[in-house]
Amino acid sequence: MKSVGSGTFITLGPLGEAKPTSSSMIKSMILRRGFFRKWNSLPRIVRTTCLPVLGMLFCVGFILVIWSSRPSLEDEPVFIKSVTKGAKVPDVMNVVPAWNDDKTADYQAEHGQILPPRPPLPNALVEERIPAEKDIPAEVKVDDKSSYDHEAFRKEHFPLGVSFSGPRNGRQKAVVESFLHAWKNYKTYAWGQDHLKPISKSYANWFGLGLTIVDSLDTLYIMNLLDEFKEARDWIRDSLVIGVKKEVNLFETTIRVMGGLLSAFHLSRDDVFLTKAVSCLDIFFEFKKILTNNFYCEIQEDLGERLFVAFNSPSGIPYSDVNLFLRTAKSPAWSPDSSTSEVTTVQLEFRDLSRITGNPKFEIAAAKVNEIIHDIPKPDGLVPIYISPRTGRFRPRSTKTLGARGDSYYEYLLKQWIQTGKTKDYLLKDFEEAMDGVITHLVRRTASKKLMFIGEIRDDRSFNPKMVISLNSLDHLTCYLPGTIMYGIHHGLSKRFLEFAEEIMYTCYQTYVMNPSFLAAELTHFNVETSPREDMYVNINDSHNLLRPETIESLFYMYYFTGNTTYQEWGWEIYQAFEKYARVTDGYSSIGNVRNIATMRHLDMMESFFLGETLKYFYLLFGEDALNGSPDLSMDDWVINTEAHPLPIYNN
Repeated sequence: MKSVGSGTFITLGPLGEAKPTSSSMIKSMILRRGFFRKWNSLPRIVRTTCLPVLGMLFCVGFILVIWSSRPSLEDEPVFIKSVTKGAKVPDVMNVVPAWNDDKTADYQAEHGQILPPRPPLPNALVEERIPAEKDIPAEVKVDDKSSYDHEAFRKEHFPLGVSFSGPRNGRQKAVVESFLHAWKNYKTYAWGQDHLKPISKSYANWFGLGLTIVDSLDTLYIMNLLDEFKEARDWIRDSLVIGVKKEVNLFETTIRVMGGLLSAFHLSRDDVFLTKAVSCLDIFFEFKKILTNNFYCEIQEDLGERLFVAFNSPSGIPYSDVNLFLRTAKSPAWSPDSSTSEVTTVQLEFRDLSRITGNPKFEIAAAKVNEIIHDIPKPDGLVPIYISPRTGRFRPRSTKTLGARGDSYYEYLLKQWIQTGKTKDYLLKDFEEAMDGVITHLVRRTASKKLMFIGEIRDDRSFNPKMVISLNSLDHLTCYLPGTIMYGIHHGLSKRFLEFAEEIMYTCYQTYVMNPSFLAAELTHFNVETSPREDMYVNINDSHNLLRPETIESLFYMYYFTGNTTYQEWGWEIYQAFEKYARVTDGYSSIGNVRNIATMRHLDMMESFFLGETLKYFYLLFGEDALNGSPDLSMDDWVINTEAHPLPIYNN
């Protein structure tokens, strides 16, 4: 071999002919020769031993790769024949806003004016974002089934179930049409998967538990979409695999899947949902024979039992992650601690599970968490956002917030007190103490317009002037609070928190008004110092909207208990903005930038909570209030979990 130039060699063949050889080939030859020279220098016994071992390891690795990549039931998409898509969005009803109508006279006589004056919207924004009233058609057609007897269908398939009338007015019909648009495209492109990706006409999986189907069950039933409900019920019975081979979040799986199944059971009294939610225990057998005559338990996927392993910690504070297949639990990879809101936002569901099965262990374990936290000193009732499953103590110097990882701790204090027939008074006491602490330490007003908002105290003890209007992909945030307080006041919470709830509700609405899209950003920041900057502003990294429900949830409660149709009008404006900017041909999509319509862009994701929460609360908001009509759900009989799944209120 001889060099003939830069990077090129010639090699003499067997007959002396010249063969050009590149430098890379030379390096490869040297490496191969070096490897075999070293291999041949090994003792014979070592070589004869290593070869079978290496061969065996290769075969095992190959088999594992093939096995792990095989299609499974929970990963197999099922495609349904496409339905008509792209129908024009129907806006409905000529409704005159009633800012100070007679319907609220009695309530306002006792409590005073409900709301601050509504700020005028610039005409340009009204024209750009909100259709003129004259352009709104009189009614909406939603799969007209004039000869279809919903009640007969319900009695045939769900004879013990609660009866709902379906949409009663044009606005509710519009919401049902929106739901069906989302549902039919989910069926077409993502049936059985967690989430629809409407732009790419595909799907995304988080847990592999059919989250959109499970989250939508009670929405379907309440909207009286019984054909679709039965179709979803059959998928739950035939295709839902609880024991997925992955780790899931205890909190998210409990509120979405267990909450959805329990709610569907209470509304329809169909055993399919219960057999998926609990294990086939002997104590449960006798109870169910009394409850209904067609009890069957042919499946072994026991969500309640699989999630229960999370409570097997040294302190009783549950771990955050559960492997449903292996039935093991652990802390997340990024932290040894659990989020305070997550471990204290499973109690409604586990208590309900105990009440309907007769097995007290679920309620005892979940209730112990609140008892532990009740006994820990908490200055002014505010809790840090992290707690250790090992010690049962809060992480020192953690952030205190009503936003991510802190929010629903406070929500479930009040709702547990109501769920248990107002018998556990320490829960109410903890909630009232916490609200006083929020008003004292976390509430501020903006510099110019004096808008009230809730900030947070970070782990360095500094105050952060932001209000979390929604949350990241894991949690709920601040704008749920006005509705929760209103719900509590109806059930006996001190009325001193009423004005606080009204003002925060108004600020939450303003986070929609401030943007050209009339949609709120994920985070809204507030200016508390005198400066040229506006009272409210949005950073570019926070400018997305994930179709969150919190503001609509609170608008529903505020309207339900006051009869003030102002809240309906605010909700109608927001609904139309969703229809204008989030609706796409094949569903609804999260939005990347609410600050600029020209660069808004769709994020190609329709989360399950859009059908399970956002549209459900829109539907309830446009129904009848408790003062002047017959609402679809009585808040004297139901407590709604943090994923918008109704559960019954008990007497004890």
